Amino acid sequence: MIDTFVKLKNESQKYGLMVNVHKTKYMKCTRRQAQLTSISVENKEYEQVKSFKYLGAIVSIDNTMEEEIKERIALGNKVYFANKKMFQSKIITKRAKLKLYHTIIRPIVTHACETWILKDTIINKLLVFERKILRKIFGPINEKGIWRIKTNQGLDEIIKHKNIINFIRTQRLSWLGHVERMHGTRMVKAIYFWYPISRRPTGRPKTRWMDDIS
Repeated sequence: MIDTFVKLKNESQKYGLMVNVHKTKYMKCTRRQAQLTSISVENKEYEQVKSFKYLGAIVSIDNTMEEEIKERIALGNKVYFANKKMFQSKIITKRAKLKLYHTIIRPIVTHACETWILKDTIINKLLVFERKILRKIFGPINEKGIWRIKTNQGLDEIIKHKNIINFIRTQRLSWLGHVERMHGTRMVKAIYFWYPISRRPTGRPKTRWMDDIS
């Protein structure tokens, strides 16, 4: 690992690039639980981390999506509250509010969703988040003089079943099509067809991206 870093550093210097010690961390992907330690390269210390953010997406040591989804939903809530007056306005139509949600909130929550594996817990969290906003947009319903919030099924029918989960599945299928059409020399295509040499650990195996797509 140290030799690889030194090679990267030397190649970067050829193009006038310098490695920032304060911004550079390293992550070791392993199933073993070990204490985080720093490594010393040319008298400089580099911190070990369990996760890091790359191009807006969180990459973790155990390759799980829970932390990423949690941050995505938090960012979606921030955008909603920043535009709360528009969503609560009686001047703006419900159709316009729904379009606002689709254009400024949903893209933030579903950033890089093409690579996600949708577990039941993740599906529930995303649907709860979306339904909360949809109930703010469409309001309650009056039945025989009694006001109540719209049911999950009622909200799904209003948006014609185009909920956030179906949107993510559509995006993933679109990305799969791009990967299938890629040239065989592309790194993404190579990883797509790659199989690890080692055996899987005992116990129930994790769901793979292609398994979830299927």
